[in-house]
Amino acid sequence: MAAPIAAHASAAAADAGAVKGVVTPYAEPLPAAPPAAGIADSAVAGILLAAGRGSRFDPTGERYKLLQALPNGDPVVVASARALLAAVPRVIAVVRTEDAVTANLLRGLGCEVVACANAGDGMAASLVCGVQHARDANGWLIALADMPYVRPATMAVLASAIGANSAAIAAPVHRGQRGNPVAFGCAHLQDLLALAGDQGARGILKNNPVNELTVDDPGILQDIDTPSDIQ
Repeated sequence: MAAPIAAHASAAAADAGAVKGVVTPYAEPLPAAPPAAGIADSAVAGILLAAGRGSRFDPTGERYKLLQALPNGDPVVVASARALLAAVPRVIAVVRTEDAVTANLLRGLGCEVVACANAGDGMAASLVCGVQHARDANGWLIALADMPYVRPATMAVLASAIGANSAAIAAPVHRGQRGNPVAFGCAHLQDLLALAGDQGARGILKNNPVNELTVDDPGILQDIDTPSDIQ
């Protein structure tokens, strides 16, 4: 079960060098995902956090979870990126500096790729890198790269919910549980840029009203944490 953005901690920094566990059919850039009808407010940018090591998936480091294939053949990170790209027209993907494989995949899909040198400091470091890169946006939809089952329609609704309200925060709820991704209006820019550590945006969510949108989407609660989560 996925933890909210605020509590979904990034793992420790990866060892320098090539990423292990590469899904070989995706060594070259993939075709860009086609835009979806009813795409969300163009002023809201998607931020895809893809800089975690995923050590709980495989403590040995032999298999990097974001590059593991889902049943449809897509690597986890590709499915997550495609969903976000189908919901918002601009996606900034944050990766580790040494993760050229993931960066290549995401760039090939049409994401703007940002390498976060201090990704090992925690999720907040990656989030700050992404928001800083798109600080001119009207808001940010913060998505996790290990949550490939979130529906694009859910993401579009969240982005639209903050498009006209700079102070808005929108989060999805399924069967009474809040999940991811979470959208922040531009009024929260300085608070987002001031984040640090592994707590993500917990403080911002705690100290501000959150518009909880009920969605029929169990994907907002499903992340890829262990091999058994790939189904």
